[in-house]
Amino acid sequence: MDMHTDYAEISSVVAPALDAAAEQRWVLEYAPLVKRIVRQLLAQVSGAMDRDDMEQIGLLGLLEALRRYGEPDRGFGGYAALRVRGAILDELRRQDWRPRTVRQDSHRTRDAVRALTRKLGREPTEAEACKALDISADAFQAHQLAENAETIASFDELVAGSYDMAGSSPSPEEQLMARRSLVQALMKLDEREQRVIQLYYEFELSYKEIAAVLGLTEARICQINKAALKKMKDVLR
Repeated sequence: MDMHTDYAEISSVVAPALDAAAEQRWVLEYAPLVKRIVRQLLAQVSGAMDRDDMEQIGLLGLLEALRRYGEPDRGFGGYAALRVRGAILDELRRQDWRPRTVRQDSHRTRDAVRALTRKLGREPTEAEACKALDISADAFQAHQLAENAETIASFDELVAGSYDMAGSSPSPEEQLMARRSLVQALMKLDEREQRVIQLYYEFELSYKEIAAVLGLTEARICQINKAALKKMKDVLR
């Protein structure tokens, strides 16, 4: 998601539907985007789906994005990324990919973390959460990744919905309003939250890579990302 798109450069003409040859050409053009998103998500799903299957689902998401959007312009990459990521996450949710132990304990863990947050007056560290929940660091991280996958999916759906108007290509005015809303939502975040969102959505880094860039733990990146997306969802709604 390119948060820095120049609004003045949005095309003033809505492109017609693409023919089959044009669709194939654009799918090939944007196939590297699908591969980057698959690489980004692989680290979050604990081997629940192999790379080839994820790429096939991602390509179908890309094709759907082309048919909804029309001729790609500068804004298409961000929109396509939402659709590709959404298609993969939808399939993962359909398969109920989360480890059974994480699934069974998700509500208990979520409630306990919320209670600890209220008690501390801030987000607990990974060590504090693990101690309070009496779970291992790996189990806590699995919970965090599962929670974040759900948060990302719902956020992506909200943003993609702001681009879709009755299933047709978004007009320049609709693109402009959607992007203005995203920028307004982004401005509600603090500097570190903005950086995490930028690295995840614009540069398509994994949590592990973002953690290395910012000098934080992967679990902490999960926490920051989830909190940032919640703030942005509240603004967009």
